[in-house]
Amino acid sequence: MLLPDRRLLIVAGLWLLLGLAVAVVPGLLMLWQAAAATLLALAAGDAFAGRRRRGRIAVQRDVPHALPVGTWQTVNLRLSLEAGAATGWLHDAHPVAFRSEGLPLQFTIASGRWLRVSYRISVSERGRQVFAAITLRCASPLRLWLVEETVATRDVVRVFPNFARIAHYTLLATDNRLSQIGILQRRRRGAGMEFQQLRDYRQEDSPRQIDWQASARVGRLISREYQDERDQQIVFLLDCSSRMRARDGDLSHFDHTLNALLLLAYVALRQGDAVGLATFGHPQTRLLVPRKSVATTQALMNAVYDLEPSLQAPDYLLAAERIDGQLRKRALVVLVTNLRDEDDDTLLPAVRQLRRRHAVSVASLREPVLDELLATPVAEFDAALTRAAGLEYLQARRRQIALLRHGGVHVLDVGARELPVALINHYWARKRAGAL
Repeated sequence: MLLPDRRLLIVAGLWLLLGLAVAVVPGLLMLWQAAAATLLALAAGDAFAGRRRRGRIAVQRDVPHALPVGTWQTVNLRLSLEAGAATGWLHDAHPVAFRSEGLPLQFTIASGRWLRVSYRISVSERGRQVFAAITLRCASPLRLWLVEETVATRDVVRVFPNFARIAHYTLLATDNRLSQIGILQRRRRGAGMEFQQLRDYRQEDSPRQIDWQASARVGRLISREYQDERDQQIVFLLDCSSRMRARDGDLSHFDHTLNALLLLAYVALRQGDAVGLATFGHPQTRLLVPRKSVATTQALMNAVYDLEPSLQAPDYLLAAERIDGQLRKRALVVLVTNLRDEDDDTLLPAVRQLRRRHAVSVASLREPVLDELLATPVAEFDAALTRAAGLEYLQARRRQIALLRHGGVHVLDVGARELPVALINHYWARKRAGAL
């Protein structure tokens, strides 16, 4: 494809102005006709020369094949040219769901050299994503035309929940700065329920820690040191229904949830606990039996990276029956959903069934739009009706949460962005209390 460049448009505009002058000064007609013939010849020759240059530029795309959702990433492109020089513009066909900064890219490359250019993308959708062909628009020799060509290249990437937060968590944990992200509970030696070792008595030790038999043998006070219990199970029961489509910022509630579950799974595995996952509320349920190997985090990402919320309504009771039949050992079951007042029929029976053998916690996500609605001043009748509907909705949710708490279920009522920290703090609290 040939596209007129700015220089050709300027010259053509000048030729048209000369044509207007001919109407006033007829003697300029011969000059105008000669200019037309010259411009036509130059344009045709330049177009022919430009088309002959196609295929000289080789382009390679450098993009990671695994990306975390909700982050900005850099895509590098390497252009190489064996002979002649080239200048023009480049556009990369990145996934439609991604926003980009820096496209199209302008380039100038000399003969026998190579050039690296880059742009940024906002990774906003999980799953299998495709980078398609690269489009080049190279200037012709006289720069009258832009010759468009397509470089056939294809890169497939997999977008996972935000595993970059794991590295951030690990860095803060190493530097003892977890409080910077709101995490209040951390594992400390001597605070758990499982015996670890004997050591000399310290002034801050509780009298219950003293091992009197060992103290009598060595002639000095010896304390028992405990650690948090290991080899326990935490299982995520993940709602994949339509109510998880609500958005908070650039990501949906579902994406925020997957990021939070991945981070908590990493923390629990580091503590020696087994982690599992069960999904419900969509046609193809997925189950990852609890395990504590080093590959569990990767298995968890592979199990959920391409999941998207369905249009179905959740059936909590059916989900509880399925997971209860798969768990042979007592576990902490963390149900992540968005509570509604109409959940009484299946939610409460599901929780009761799970509580017969397991510890159950429910994390309910709040929509930020409701907080914004209640904070907006009421100035007209329609706004008053909307506010009243929002209040009624929140009151119904509060009643549902109160019923669960009255039944002994711990409920986390948090925003989607606060979910990772809330879940980790809850995990630490239950683990230190020996309540997993």
